Amino acid sequence: MIELIDKEIIYSETYGFVQKTDERLADFMKESGLKVISELRRNTIAYQILEKHNHSKNPAQMQLVFDSLASHDITYVGIIQSASASGMKEFPVPYTLTNCHNSLCAVGGTINEDDHVFGLSAAKKYGGIYVPANLAVIHQFEREMMAACGSMILGSDSHTRYGALGTLGIGEGGPELVKQLLQKTYDIDAPKVVLVYLENKPNPWVGPQDVAIALIKAVFPTGFVKNKILEFAGPGIQYLPMDFRNGIDVMTTETACLSSIWQTDESVKTYFELHGRPEAYRPLHPENYAYYDSMVHIDLSKIEPMIALPFHPSNGYTIRELLENPGDILRSVETESEKIFGKASILKLTDKIHDGRILADQAIIAGCAGGMFDNLCAAADILDHGIVGNDYFSMSVYPASMPINAALTENGVMLRLQKSGVVTKMPFCGPCFGAGDIPANNGFSIRHTTRNFPNRDGSKPDQGQVTGVALMDARSIAATAANSGYITSAADMDIEYKSYPYHFDSEIYRKRVYCGFKKPQKDVELRYSPNITPWPEMYPLAENLLLVLAAVIRDPVTTTDELIPSGETSSYRSNPVKLADFTLSRRVPEYVNRAKKIRDLESERRKGSKLLKFEEFLDKLNHPNGANNLNTAIGSVIFANKPGDGSAREQAASSQKVLGGLANIAYEYATKRYRSNCINWGIIPFTIDPEEPFEYQPGDKIFIPGIRKAIAGGIESIPAKIITGSGIKDILLHLKGLTREEREIIISGSLINFYARKK
Repeated sequence: MIELIDKEIIYSETYGFVQKTDERLADFMKESGLKVISELRRNTIAYQILEKHNHSKNPAQMQLVFDSLASHDITYVGIIQSASASGMKEFPVPYTLTNCHNSLCAVGGTINEDDHVFGLSAAKKYGGIYVPANLAVIHQFEREMMAACGSMILGSDSHTRYGALGTLGIGEGGPELVKQLLQKTYDIDAPKVVLVYLENKPNPWVGPQDVAIALIKAVFPTGFVKNKILEFAGPGIQYLPMDFRNGIDVMTTETACLSSIWQTDESVKTYFELHGRPEAYRPLHPENYAYYDSMVHIDLSKIEPMIALPFHPSNGYTIRELLENPGDILRSVETESEKIFGKASILKLTDKIHDGRILADQAIIAGCAGGMFDNLCAAADILDHGIVGNDYFSMSVYPASMPINAALTENGVMLRLQKSGVVTKMPFCGPCFGAGDIPANNGFSIRHTTRNFPNRDGSKPDQGQVTGVALMDARSIAATAANSGYITSAADMDIEYKSYPYHFDSEIYRKRVYCGFKKPQKDVELRYSPNITPWPEMYPLAENLLLVLAAVIRDPVTTTDELIPSGETSSYRSNPVKLADFTLSRRVPEYVNRAKKIRDLESERRKGSKLLKFEEFLDKLNHPNGANNLNTAIGSVIFANKPGDGSAREQAASSQKVLGGLANIAYEYATKRYRSNCINWGIIPFTIDPEEPFEYQPGDKIFIPGIRKAIAGGIESIPAKIITGSGIKDILLHLKGLTREEREIIISGSLINFYARKK
């Protein structure tokens, strides 16, 4: 089904795949005059695009400028505030502001709509593109209106993926968009490229989520594609409609890759023509002798309907496997839930087994992964053979854009879904991050959305609530609904899938979307509200640091959803102080109070107060590096094995900083974007050696003398002391691969301070 080839691969039009040791390749190298085989990376689609956007003279370190930017209503307020405070006068490239996350407006009174009003005023003032609430989810609008072959888009959402349309999309935290708005560059080490070679044709009952889950299951656990670019090529692509390709592509975020790109063909050309943008198409394909660092080989004909059980998209099984052994497999999820939530809040999925079958409580098809035209048409074809029923099981669908909604209405698909018992709703990202359709306690929800992390659906374990989300393709979700909620593979349904014409109605956007690029109205005032508040003052890095452990998380991976919960907390993202109160609330509820007490000590120190215990502590250490009350800052620190999987949301880092956090310690960081978020908010992303046991507890202290000088000097291994109740121990902290600018940002205390200092 899926084969991982962890070897360097050369793709040749003449010879197919060859290893770099193949004598034919040696002949080619000799003829071409190439001395370094990796130079052949330039023949990949990825590097054809990257090199056109790169402003660096150092081939190992890229400085990229993007063609356009995209944000939604959780992130654009802070980005625009930061860029404006740093000197931005107008948007230098097209910048799309969508309103698809906080569009429910059911939390906090006026605060969500206040953000939307701010967004429209910013689009007018600086020359942006404003997409009103319920018109489209961010990534569907970008597909329909902004993607173009050979372009690059940077988005403040981790699922910024438009590779199937020939666009390299990268999802990052807000500060990286601020840099682009200030006409700075996105700096990154030249990434490796993994060939994803697709062969054969998928079965008609298999959908894009099935392929995506199988891919994530294969590569995520070992980090096979972490921070690399996935390049999709091969004869299997011709059998995949555009919605199928887009559905796989958007889920590549869950592999932990940096980005994705696909070879383009007539289907892509037709897509752009249908959307009134034929000029956006050009053919993209690997050039002869393209070099890849490794390869993923997928036989599409062997992919089966899949299910990703809680609590990660990589926790995949074929539905056939699950139904053959439901007890043992679901008990393994219960065991995992006990590790996450504790014995008091175990998710009891074995209770869902009835006569050997598994009964779900809820089904949802939504968002940039699920709510596409083809998925909902296929669901309607299946549900013509059954009904949702009037028991506890329910099903809802959210088309990804109003043009899709209109096309489904024209074709009669929406009415057929409604007649089968499906509730149809407007475009909204809520089911993907916990701002809508939260299941009942101990509910089991099956979803064609992007993620199924713990509490990603909006439940609150700190209040005794526990739920579970499994990811499935729209086809198997519809098959399950047609069988009254009993988990059913679409392969078990004898269905004739119909072909439906798609008509894109551009008038829907033309009459509601504000398009102000290159037309800034500088006299327009930004519209603020009480909830939109500035960032609290952040201070430059001190000469020495005393860090106090405020949380120790020993899970194999910690998601950004655990660092800062999604769902209703998203409404407070324009109020950094209010939002910070939710930090780690569903994972380490004690963290906020601990961090605030540590922050209060630092506040007293900055006022010049003599902290008796602090002075005694420095005496005990004999004042290394001349440490005293004036040159030694006190801050909190979090330890986690591998933090930062999942969302690009910068608030996972900024909320720590608001609470006085000055560093994180980890064995590694799950994603580049989370590590970048830490740096941009002045949080030092330390690592420790893999063999170094971290056996310390909250309250233990870490003293780092000469930290400012070490970072300024580019020192990558920094000795420190850990002080516990049983004595003082040495520890070596690493800071590898920081660029000169990243070091300056940390020393400044944050990206905001860095730019303020430059003004």
